[in-house]
Amino acid sequence: MAQDAGWGGWGGGGWAPPKPGVIPLGPLKLGDIFNGAFSTLGRYGKQLFAVGAALYGGALVLLGVAVAVAYGAVSDHLDRLFDLDQGEGAASRDVIPVIVAFGVVVLLGFLAMMIASAVVYAAVPAVLQDAVLGRPTTFSAVWRRAWARTPAVIGTLLLTGLITMVPMVLAAGALTAGIIAAVATDGGGGAVTLIVVGALCFLAFIPLILWLWVRMALAPSAAVFENQGPVASLRRSALLVRGDWWRVFGMMLLAGIISAAVSYVIQLPFNFLGMFTSAMGTSAMDENTHPAAIITALGGYLVLGVLGQLVGQLVVAVFPPLVTGLLYVDRRIRTENLAPVLAEAAGLPPQYTP
Repeated sequence: MAQDAGWGGWGGGGWAPPKPGVIPLGPLKLGDIFNGAFSTLGRYGKQLFAVGAALYGGALVLLGVAVAVAYGAVSDHLDRLFDLDQGEGAASRDVIPVIVAFGVVVLLGFLAMMIASAVVYAAVPAVLQDAVLGRPTTFSAVWRRAWARTPAVIGTLLLTGLITMVPMVLAAGALTAGIIAAVATDGGGGAVTLIVVGALCFLAFIPLILWLWVRMALAPSAAVFENQGPVASLRRSALLVRGDWWRVFGMMLLAGIISAAVSYVIQLPFNFLGMFTSAMGTSAMDENTHPAAIITALGGYLVLGVLGQLVGQLVVAVFPPLVTGLLYVDRRIRTENLAPVLAEAAGLPPQYTP
């Protein structure tokens, strides 16, 4: 079976009786891409959501263990901080350990969530490799493929963040400089002018940030589909987006809006139940403000809130990458005549030739 030389082993899950994939093997319209994303969730949702639940659930468990260990390490310091009399200052020997423990927990949580998100980003193209061809796949196959490409995906995400951070820092610096210069003056029209100039400079950087973000948006897909390294993936993304920036931007924006709305709706019942349980817990509290008593009273709200965030995060983490992954396929069909290769790999007659 022929393979596209730059595709990185498309459809490596073995032969299966051909059936239609989630998209037509030709240039994709808006409806084709979003129907393909929803069809992928319908056919392969178990694999995708199982990978996401395992990763984000594991990250939350790790974070919970870290919080418990940190609390056990600084509980005495917290007790002294909460028992301070009115007007009494906190001793540095109590404040510093609490700040250090908090910083360690935040850093560990950030790293755990970053790795989990990167693996999910890699899992989506791994599923699409079979979904586009109409082939079945398994959780273990997606898991292995995603972890194998996670370092490259992390590299692309970090490079994207660093590149877009430069204009963000410049924008924030321009706004801050305008405010500081305005404060340094004696007020009046000059101060207002400086603030306006700083705000305009800040706004001027936003289009550049968006342009860079969209230009590099297909890099995670290239890293998985083509087994590319981070830098090569960014170059491939820029090449594929060239000439179609507005279309890619519009579809990514729509995917983000849909996933955010669905995530919000999912979290609503969890938040409502959490507020109900927290109201019952706090009503039974007395004047004891010990941290353990507060956590116990708010335990129901915290647990339900975390569950709601987890389920909502699964939607946010899976749906937009599905759309960008299909955009990657569409751009290669349009610019590199990939459709005949996909049709041959799927065992179907070509649906499109230029």
